[in-house]
Amino acid sequence: MREQLLLLVKLQECDSQLMKIADKRKTLPEKLNKLDEAFDAFQSEMEQNKKKYDEIKARHTEYENKVKKINEGMIRTKERLLEVKNNKEYQAMLKEIETAETARGDVETEIISILDELENLAVLVKKDQETLNEQRKKYEVERKLIEADLNSVDTDFVNCEQQRAGLTDKVPVDLLARYEKIKKRNNGVGVISVWKSVCNGCHMNIPPQLYIELQKTSDLIACPNCQRIMYFQDMEKPA
Repeated sequence: MREQLLLLVKLQECDSQLMKIADKRKTLPEKLNKLDEAFDAFQSEMEQNKKKYDEIKARHTEYENKVKKINEGMIRTKERLLEVKNNKEYQAMLKEIETAETARGDVETEIISILDELENLAVLVKKDQETLNEQRKKYEVERKLIEADLNSVDTDFVNCEQQRAGLTDKVPVDLLARYEKIKKRNNGVGVISVWKSVCNGCHMNIPPQLYIELQKTSDLIACPNCQRIMYFQDMEKPA
């Protein structure tokens, strides 16, 4: 009977491992998705200053083109001055040139302000990029670890299944059926250790006499509370 109990303990260890593997199959892809989403959100946040920089850079180009267009217009107007035939037309062109110069001055003042803003943003963009690069390294390391764990899941599952098949072949059919029935009722745990009169399955105290008997006998004893098959395990001794 002692040998059968040891087989059941090993079988339970195998089944517990299979449950962990099944949980990994579900949680690791979710963990990977959350990691990707978190990094994407962080990257998006870090790129806000770069986006603003690019927008203002585009506005700078737009204003430079405005100055260029004003200058070209002034050149044409000054050329036309040489062709005027009366003072009224001449004064009108001078006024046009004056207005253009004022407009150009306003645009150039705006360009100076834009350049100041670009200079400040360039410092922030550089700092953000450094932070992003550092975070990307951490993200890639963590992602590779999760992927490696995920890749090993199928191999671990096959190995556990093979080990389980070898164990079930050695357990009597009626005892295996009993174990499976108890396991099904108790969240996948049919065999559980007991230490200091406490069942590690339901965490309830078992009667003192039953605890003494558990330490001495090789018989299969069920927990009076959760009905799991119990075995004594000295938690203070090294495994």
